[in-house]
Amino acid sequence: MFKVKSSTKNILVLAVFVVFNIATANAEVEVHGTGAIQQRYFMQDAANIQQDRTISTSIFAEIEFYSEFNDGADSIVFKPFYRLDETDGERTHADIRELLWLHVADSWEFKAGLGKVFWGQTESLHLVDIINQTDSVESVDNEEKLGQPMVNLSLIKDWGTTSFYVLPYFRERTFAGREGRLRFSLPVDIDNPIYESEDEEENVDWAIRWQHTLGDFDIGLAYFDGTSREPSFVPVMEEEEMTSIRPYYPQIKQSSIDLLAVMGSWLWKFEGIRRESAQDDFYAAVGGFEYTQVGVFDSVFDLGWLVEYQYDDRQDTLQTMGQDDIMVGSRIVFNDFEGTEILLGLIQDLDESSSRMGLIEASSRISDNWKWQLEAYFMSSDLPTDPLYQVRRDDFVELSLEYYF
Repeated sequence: MFKVKSSTKNILVLAVFVVFNIATANAEVEVHGTGAIQQRYFMQDAANIQQDRTISTSIFAEIEFYSEFNDGADSIVFKPFYRLDETDGERTHADIRELLWLHVADSWEFKAGLGKVFWGQTESLHLVDIINQTDSVESVDNEEKLGQPMVNLSLIKDWGTTSFYVLPYFRERTFAGREGRLRFSLPVDIDNPIYESEDEEENVDWAIRWQHTLGDFDIGLAYFDGTSREPSFVPVMEEEEMTSIRPYYPQIKQSSIDLLAVMGSWLWKFEGIRRESAQDDFYAAVGGFEYTQVGVFDSVFDLGWLVEYQYDDRQDTLQTMGQDDIMVGSRIVFNDFEGTEILLGLIQDLDESSSRMGLIEASSRISDNWKWQLEAYFMSSDLPTDPLYQVRRDDFVELSLEYYF
C-alpha cells in the first residue's frame, strides 16, 4: 500500500489533486483501463513448508483518467492500481502508478507528481533504469514499477533532450510474504528496512539524463545520486539462528550509458553502468542484438532472433543476477488481426553454477476488448549462493484473461 510519511510528498500529491480538480472542472476526462483474472500453476512443491499451494488465483485492475486543458498545453493523468491475491497477503496491494501534471512548451516540458520513467534498450536486463522502484510481487522480470514522487524538467534542443529529476521520497521494494512463492528461503522483514541515509525514505535523490539521436544511433547518458532501488540484505539473528532478513538501502552514485543502433533488420543494443557506494564500486553491462526476418519462408510470419550477454564484476553472487550470463531467444510475430506474438528465451549462466532460466511469453486478442496472455518461467540452479537457487522449485505457468476499455 502507498504509505504517507513525507510532508514533501504530501504537498506534491495535494498539488496534483488540486490541479486535477481545476483542470477537469471544465474539461472532458478520458477513462481507460485494464482488468484481469490470472491463475498461476506451480509445477513443483514449494521449498518452504509455509508455501503449500500449487495453484494461485489473483485479479487486478488499473484505470487511467486523462484530461487536457489550457489548449492542450497542460494535462493530468491519474492511474490507480489494485491487485487482490488469494494466497499472498503481500501481493495484495494498491499503488498509484501515476498522478502527474504535465506542461508542454515549445522547447521544454515540466512534470510534477507521481510518475513512471523508463530508461534502457536491452531485452534481458535493464541496468540503467533506476528512477522507479520495482514492484517485485507483480512479475518475475522486474519490469513492473511503483509510482515515484518527482519533479522533472526537460529541455528539448537540437543537440538533444536534457532531463533533470528531483525525487523527494523513496519507495521501498515489494516482496512476497511467507505464504507467497518466488521468495527467499528466509522471509523479508519489510516493516524494518535499514537506510544508510539519516533521512531514510525522505532523502532527496536527483538525476540527470541526456538523450539524442545521431544518424542510426540513439544514445543516452545519465547520472543518479541517491538511495539505491536495489537493496542488499542483513540477516536477523535470534538465539544464534537466522530467522529473517532486512532490506538495506545504501546511498549510491551511478553513471550510465545506453545505446540503440538500427541497421536494416538488425537492432544493436547496449547498457552499461558504473556504480559507487560505501560498500563497493563496480561495473556492469549488457549488450547484444535482435535480428528480424520479415516474412520468413515466404509466409506472413516475422521471426526475430535475440542474443545478449550480461556482465557484472561484483563478487557477491547471491545479490547479483547476470554476472557472466548469455540470453538467447526468439520472437515470433504472426501479423494476424489478433496481434498474436510469442517470445521464447533462455538465460544461461556461463560460470561454475550453470544455473539457467527459461521463459515463454505469448499473447493474442480475442476481441476488441478481450485478450489472453500466457507466461511461463523455468528456473534451475544447484549452487546455494546463486540467486536462482532460492526459487529453484518455483517453475510456473500463468494464464491471464484481460479486459480493456
